[in-house]
Parts: sequence; structure tokens; C-alpha cells
Amino acid sequence: MREVSMLTKWLRAVGRPVRRWLRQRQLPAAARAEARLDRRGLPERGVDPARAIDEAAAWLGRAQDNSRTNDGGVARDFSLVSGWNSSYPETTGYIVPTLLAYARHKGGSAGEEARRRVRRMLDWLARIQYPEGGFQGGLVDATPKVPVTFNTGQILLGLAAGVQEFGDPYREAMSRAADWLTDTLDPDGCWRRHPTPFAQPGEKAYETHVAWGLLEAARVGSPRYADAALANVRWALTKQTENGWFADCSHEDASNPLTHALGYVLRGVLEAYRYTQDAALLRAARKTADGLLTALRPDGFLPGHINAAWRGTTRWVCLTGSAQVAHCWLMLYQLTGDERYRDAGFLVNRYVRRTVRLDGPPETRGGVKGSFPVDGGYEAYQYPNWACKFFIDAQLLELAVRQPTALPV
Repeated sequence: MREVSMLTKWLRAVGRPVRRWLRQRQLPAAARAEARLDRRGLPERGVDPARAIDEAAAWLGRAQDNSRTNDGGVARDFSLVSGWNSSYPETTGYIVPTLLAYARHKGGSAGEEARRRVRRMLDWLARIQYPEGGFQGGLVDATPKVPVTFNTGQILLGLAAGVQEFGDPYREAMSRAADWLTDTLDPDGCWRRHPTPFAQPGEKAYETHVAWGLLEAARVGSPRYADAALANVRWALTKQTENGWFADCSHEDASNPLTHALGYVLRGVLEAYRYTQDAALLRAARKTADGLLTALRPDGFLPGHINAAWRGTTRWVCLTGSAQVAHCWLMLYQLTGDERYRDAGFLVNRYVRRTVRLDGPPETRGGVKGSFPVDGGYEAYQYPNWACKFFIDAQLLELAVRQPTALPV
């Protein structure tokens, strides 16, 4: 029996690379070529942050222009397997403040072009809003079509930025979304009534990123939005463990969250601190940020999944999550002066920059992959629009941090 068991294990071990090879042979040539290139590792050369930002912003423009639904929204992704996707309301919403920040950074004709794109996005979002104020989950042409808390909160970030930038044309849509989120919050501070049908059910600590949307709405609207936001952040902190990790902070496996989800929850807590200046919130954010520091490797590799002991459980990187975490570390450096956060943010930003092509086909030039290598476990063979969005955010913040000190890239 033991010999049979050992033989079975050996056959499985031998069969695994064979099955993988067969799967890869079924992929388009471009997908196979990208996977082979990534498996060789990152190029040693650095990538200029300013140029990378410009190329990434241009890629977002092409994602808007090439959306399969051609409606003013931004295509969810470009896939090396299936091409451009349909528009994605959720991420189009939070791309808005990113492109507005880019417009301020560039100025001139490039800045005006970014602002025109933002207006198209906002006008489209206002058209697809449900009468009660919520927004659908998933792709614009996905089913079922139901209002979803998380997606509404991300779109609220864009609507609030739209009110701040352009004034009254977007105020009604912003207020309706913020009212809906405030009115659907449970008494303990958790949103449970309108979960997404496209993820595992259950409570989500990372919905502090929804709370951030309400904080932005409070800055240009009613202070009651901030009360709801802070109630949610306080609820989420009941999920924080002693070492800073968060339970129930995952789209799927709660014991093994993506850095993407950890980046969401950390940013929400940081934004709550920025709004209130409550030192307890800063301490909570630092606990999580310090835990993430222990998972970081010297070359800037941050594992895609991280368990409750802050140990990485993957050999691939979720580039979205890396960009989000780098941004949070750089925010913490600005807030605390702790150079560990600055250095970690720079290191991870450089790692992600080295995965971005500044030449080649327009479908991938300036885009950011879901995973590195491209066949990793998050959005394999895809360039998601939100990876590009968070990349631009983190790179812009790095430039702002570097400016007064002229530190080398």
C-alpha cells in the first residue's frame, strides 16, 4: 500500500507540469510569450516614475476608448486571451480622482484631456445610478444587476471628487449614493444588506474603503456621512488582531487574504485618521502597516496572499495590492516621519514599475498586470484597470515625497 501511495504521489508530481504545459499550449501566442518572459524574472533596469505615470494614464485613456460597451466607462481589463472587456462601473468611479490628480500633476493640454475623460466617466456613472442611489456590482453588462455596497462606495469616491472639481452637476448623484450607504448601514457599523453576488458571502472588513467614500462625501456634503463612515471603521477594527492582521478581509479565503484586500482596509483606516486626527486610528493603521513590513522581501517582492502570521503564501505578486500598500506606507511616512515606511514604499514602487512596459503594443504599453508573473493567481493574463489606477496613485505620491529631498530613484 505504501508503494502504491508513493507511486500515486510521484505520478501527480510528474503530471502537474505536464498539465500546466498543456494548458499553456491552448493559450494565444501573446499570452504564452508574456508568461515565458515573466518567468525569467524582472529586468534590472529602473523605470523613470514620471514617464511610467504618463504611459499608465495613456493606457487608462485607451481602456476608456476601447471598452467593449463603448459607453464612456473604462474597460475592466485588457486580456491577453480575450482582448478588451466591457466597462466596469466600480473602478471607473475611483479612477476619477486618480485622473484628476494626474491632470493637476501635468497641467496644460494633457491635463485638460484627462479632465475631459473624467467628465465622460462621471456623466456615464450618473446615467446608470439606480433611483434609490446605489450602483450595480460587476461589469455594466453582467447579471444579476443589483445594487452593491462596495461598488457604490468606490463610485462615491469619484462622485465626491467630481463635486469638488466641477461643482453642482454631480452633487445630486453623490448625495443619493451617500444617503443610500448611510441608510443601509447596520446599527453595529457593518454593511450586510447589499453584498456583491460576485464574491464569497460574509462580512467584509475591507469595506472601510466604502467608509472612505463617505468621508469624501462629508467633506463636500453632510457631516452625517462621516458619522456612518466612522461607525464602519470602528466595526472593522473589531476584526483587527493583536499583530495588526484583519479577519474577514478577503474576497474568498478569509484565512489568506490578498494584499489587495489588506490594502483596502488599511487605506480606509488611514483616511479615517486623516479625517478625525484620532491617535487610536493611527496606532491601528501602523499595526497593520508594520505587519506588512515583515512580509516584504529585500527586492520589493510582496507576496500576493498573506496569512495571519504575516507570512506570504504565494510565489507571485498581486501588483494591485503592492501598489496600494506602497501608497499607504508613503502616506504613513508623511504622517509620522518614520523612514521605514518611506523606504518600503519606494522599494515596492520600484518593483512594480519594473513590471510595466513603456513600449510595445498599445493594449499593454503602460498597463499593469494583475499578477507578476502574468500567470499568477490574481487576474491571470489580464491588465486590470484598477491595477493601473493604484499604480498611478502610488507613483504620484512617490514623486511628491521625493521632491523636497531629491532622493535617487
